[in-house]
Amino acid sequence: MLDLRRIVNDTDGVRAGLVKRGEDVAPIEEIIALDVRRRSLIQQTDSARHFRNEVSRTIGAEKRRPTDDEIQQMRSTGDRISALEEEARSVASELRTLMLGLPNLPLGDVPEGLDESFNEVVSEVEPPPAREWDTPHWDIGDNLGIIDMESAANISGSRFYMLRGQGARLHRAIVGWLLDTLVDEFGYEETNPPFLVREETLIGTGNLPKFADDLYRDEDAGLWMIPTSEVSLNGIHQDSIIDGELPLRYCAHTPCFRKEHAAAGRDVRGMKRVKQFEKVEMFRFVEPDDSEEALEEMIEISLELCRRLGFTTRLLKLCAGDIAFQSAKTYDIEVWSPGAQEWLEISSLSTCTDFQARRNNTRYRPKGGGGTRFPHTLNGSALGMPRTFIAVLENGLQADGSVVLPEVLWDRVGFERIAF
Repeated sequence: MLDLRRIVNDTDGVRAGLVKRGEDVAPIEEIIALDVRRRSLIQQTDSARHFRNEVSRTIGAEKRRPTDDEIQQMRSTGDRISALEEEARSVASELRTLMLGLPNLPLGDVPEGLDESFNEVVSEVEPPPAREWDTPHWDIGDNLGIIDMESAANISGSRFYMLRGQGARLHRAIVGWLLDTLVDEFGYEETNPPFLVREETLIGTGNLPKFADDLYRDEDAGLWMIPTSEVSLNGIHQDSIIDGELPLRYCAHTPCFRKEHAAAGRDVRGMKRVKQFEKVEMFRFVEPDDSEEALEEMIEISLELCRRLGFTTRLLKLCAGDIAFQSAKTYDIEVWSPGAQEWLEISSLSTCTDFQARRNNTRYRPKGGGGTRFPHTLNGSALGMPRTFIAVLENGLQADGSVVLPEVLWDRVGFERIAF
């Protein structure tokens, strides 16, 4: 959520940020008008309470019973206070609804542009030359008997996949390696959070109310299936003051559930764009002055993981129109898919500034003292599945149809190659 004071005091700057994202600026004027009305109602309520308290004080000081006129006056004032409070609650609710509909504002160095064609390639890398035997992962998996799209479709419908045998074991090994590396080398605390969350938790990340149609839910229980563990990790400190010093680093491996409306018209063959997938997520709570450095650190971690797996990658800075609702700046890491001859996003890393903390009412106590403040939150895929799995298969494919695995996985998975 944006800071209301910023909207009021820097209206032109907020408008410019929304325009940069391609968003409607009309709600800004309504928000400002509602804030003026809210302040007026608060002032009127305080004045009425003060009047009632003064009358009561006078009667008490004079040690007498109130007159009929005073009784009527007090009743009238009480009714007015109740009416003012009710109107103030209604205005506050309307104001909050409008505020929740506003996205985060892009930082100054986010590129201009309203779609992915304006994304800036930070590190341009030429993909390796095509090999005669390059094959897309769905054919590799079918040939080796480790990806079973047909059974998944019979069980659940389109855009689901099933891994079998050595494929399932490889998937488990990749996830375990990612988690252990984050914990042992980069100081993250591993968590195993809930996959079903309350509506308030999704409001806190920015997924609700705007993106309800993209999410799965259990209507009877009032719970929602997470689209990413960012939701659960961001909710750890909701409505609370963080106990201890920042930064906090959390990681988690969870399934993710998305209806994938955005995939309409795209190439959805194989496992590239599915409705249920898994991801190892990184999440940080940091002091505001440290968020830029934290984002750079998280980018480097994901790039290092790609290097150890032997992937060819490139780094993109997303334009204002392509960053997520809650993001102030986002970088994507793309891995080369030799089978499909295309770049696939394998990690997306963002700083959300204090946007999520405000929505979540998450606060911390600065080291230097003073009142509580809102921390900055950052999130990113350590690496996302199944695209990491796809890249391992397609990059490790040999001329004989077998797949040689990255060396960092050999001990964990128990074999070096998947063959017929």
